[in-house]
Amino acid sequence: MTLASTKATSQRKPKYKRILLKLSGEALSGTQEFGIHEEVLKKIAQEVKELVDLGIQVAIVMGGGNIFRGLEASSKGMDRASADYIGMLATTINSLALQHALEKEGVYTRVLSAISMQQLAEPYIRRRAIRHLEKSRVVIFAAGTGNPYFTTDTAAALRAMEIGAQVILKATRVNGVFDKDPLKHKDAKMFKKLSYIQVLQKKLSVMDSTAISLCMDNDMEIIVFNLMKDSNIKKAVFGEEVGTLVSTRRKDG
Repeated sequence: MTLASTKATSQRKPKYKRILLKLSGEALSGTQEFGIHEEVLKKIAQEVKELVDLGIQVAIVMGGGNIFRGLEASSKGMDRASADYIGMLATTINSLALQHALEKEGVYTRVLSAISMQQLAEPYIRRRAIRHLEKSRVVIFAAGTGNPYFTTDTAAALRAMEIGAQVILKATRVNGVFDKDPLKHKDAKMFKKLSYIQVLQKKLSVMDSTAISLCMDNDMEIIVFNLMKDSNIKKAVFGEEVGTLVSTRRKDG
């Protein structure tokens, strides 16, 4: 980002004042096959701090795929409910790691868990979460919805509605939504805009169908973008064209 573009951004007002950032566990692993990459964690914390300093209220939903994937374990014979609960614990590990990284950057942060674990996190209470946001604290939602058979995508959609977020920012390792996996197919086409119906009809890998349906019913915009590109979160918050926008509009390209 050039000095001129940085100055231009600082003179504009953000499009969104309260956001829900959905971070996959895989995003935290960076170039590693599993675990948490410290540099990626630090980069995310620094970008979130920049938003908080601008007065943006930030809530985050963490995935746990870098540690454990419930669906994968279930497909190999593990009881689905047990696998999902283990996955929820993995999201809590990631949430606590991100909280630590944010606090090292001087950002007040609270982890709210859908599963009771009082020594580690506050219980999820909707009004408490909103109050934390109003006090400029970053709120990290751990343990998904607290129920098996629901993904962290659905948790992100649900929490976004509950706290009155204006948009869901889904951070990934690719530039947006494609018609096929861009990491495997060089001719993959990226969509700039999609409607919820198009996502469901084309079975695109944005979020699971439950999450998409919830967003469609409540007209919650979703922006899918590449986390690894500098300032992409900030650009999305300021309304710049980043990644793929999923909304009620039917135009794609």
